[in-house]
Amino acid sequence: MAVFVAAAFSSLSGCTSHLQTQSLFNGRDLTGWHADVPAADSSPQLRGPFIVRNGSLVSLGEPRGHLLTDSSYRDYRLEVEYRFAATPGNAGVLVHASTPRALYGMFPRSIEVQMEYGNAGDFWCILEDIRVPDMESRRGPRDQWGTTEGKARRIRNLTDDSETPLGEWNTMVIEALGRSIRVWVNRHLVNDGLNATADHGRIALQSEGSEVEFRKLLLTPIRRLTTSP
Repeated sequence: MAVFVAAAFSSLSGCTSHLQTQSLFNGRDLTGWHADVPAADSSPQLRGPFIVRNGSLVSLGEPRGHLLTDSSYRDYRLEVEYRFAATPGNAGVLVHASTPRALYGMFPRSIEVQMEYGNAGDFWCILEDIRVPDMESRRGPRDQWGTTEGKARRIRNLTDDSETPLGEWNTMVIEALGRSIRVWVNRHLVNDGLNATADHGRIALQSEGSEVEFRKLLLTPIRRLTTSP
């Protein structure tokens, strides 16, 4: 069984100041977002994989693609409430997203915070990289590390038992501050990365084969404070 770690969200409160929280989803439509669905290039009649249903933003899973914020962000705390309502599935939140379709003609350059059922909080490196203290035990042999096709891009989370039972809502908090990214799932610290190769970009949600519902996407900017020596 993986190591279990619990931590409060206020870990950086001595160095930061929070600004006004904004909702990235208005509960009615996809204002502020745009979709990138490669299959729609050749089949424009395809159903869009992202819809609003009963006040939730829903990723239908097919066709595959991403829903990206129109704006780019840096230094923030993102709180996401999500669930797989029917069957265990796969999805993710991508942070610091930039160049579209940079990997496999599908994934934007980014760092993915995994939501796959049973593996929430893994990092996946997509032409960007990040480090954790125990890299070899969580990523594999050093000579296999990389951010492109065929490389060891997955950095396993600290605990696989932080998710709620299927059908119940989960809360994921992603704190991106400078070149660090910390992730909590249901108040448990599940990943803590440093020295990321990017520190800003769009935020993206995946359509990756499974239906997943989002009912909250709250972003709070973080202002880094300077202190006198």
